[in-house]
Amino acid sequence: MVMIDPVQAEPQPEPDTQTEPQRETQTPDVPRVLAANTGLSDRIFRGVARTGGTIVLLVMLLVGVFLLYNGYKAISVAGFGFLTTQAWEPNNGDFGIAAVLSGTFFIALTAIAIAVPLALGTALYINEYAPRGIKRALISVVDLMAAIPSVVYGLWGLFFLQPLILPFSQWLATYLGWIPILSAPNFDPSDPLASPTLFTSSTFIAGIVVALMVAPIASSIMREVFSQTPLGEREGALALGATRWGVIRSVVLPFSQGGIIGGTMLGLGRALGETIAVYLIISPVFIIQPHILEKGANSISALIALRYNEASALEISALMAAGLALFLVTLAVNFGASTIIARSRSGASSEG
Repeated sequence: MVMIDPVQAEPQPEPDTQTEPQRETQTPDVPRVLAANTGLSDRIFRGVARTGGTIVLLVMLLVGVFLLYNGYKAISVAGFGFLTTQAWEPNNGDFGIAAVLSGTFFIALTAIAIAVPLALGTALYINEYAPRGIKRALISVVDLMAAIPSVVYGLWGLFFLQPLILPFSQWLATYLGWIPILSAPNFDPSDPLASPTLFTSSTFIAGIVVALMVAPIASSIMREVFSQTPLGEREGALALGATRWGVIRSVVLPFSQGGIIGGTMLGLGRALGETIAVYLIISPVFIIQPHILEKGANSISALIALRYNEASALEISALMAAGLALFLVTLAVNFGASTIIARSRSGASSEG
């Protein structure tokens, strides 16, 4: 008698002949491509926008090429000394932008140090504290200040501000002269006959005038970003018991960080290139002048305005090279600001 193993006796399952072909013909999962059905008006707008952006980039490139082409002769003559030489005597072969470039930064940084707190306080008051009835009027006044010509600011600073600011400059040099940038080595506080004319035509006065020109632009940008703070976060902070200043400190300012930096950098770019107002106020010197209260300052834009009419061929080339340096510095400032804004919360949300 043959014994049958019960395990072997179990019927084996038949292969699923129906599902195998289906598995072989099944396509792999791929992302679905969604195509927007754009109309004629959308395509026209896209083309106009791309054309405008391309033209702007092309114009900037042509400006840089023009300055480089016309300034190459001076750069080849001066070499690396063009960036380190303080004197400006192109006809004698001794010239550089060390003095005017440092003066440009000193004036611009002085202006920004004054303009940013002023613009920030103005924007916060208009957006957070101003009554509804006068808010629109304040916005119009600030925008109108940005439209005033720079020559008007320069004349105001020369004939009105400068005589009034001299006692304050003298006070700063007397009591805060221990700060290096506010010191005045040529001023003796103990001398009763010391003349305040030492403080005329200074970087400090030029910086104040430029600050009043920069503040409206920075304030407008900051105010616009403040108004875009999410309402839900404002109400949430108030519901948790925050005061109005608490909402500003914990919600508005962190959200608007990109706008604050953007307004500051845009103002810095304007301050670096300001010409007429600075030209009317300063007394040009071709040495690095780190003491902002003392007489004597200079900037690249003021140098170009001062020397262009009487310049020789080589000096015109040197002025073009100085303009190229200012152009590159301004581009670097703007690109740096755009990078910082893009990484901030307000900048990322505005781009999205």
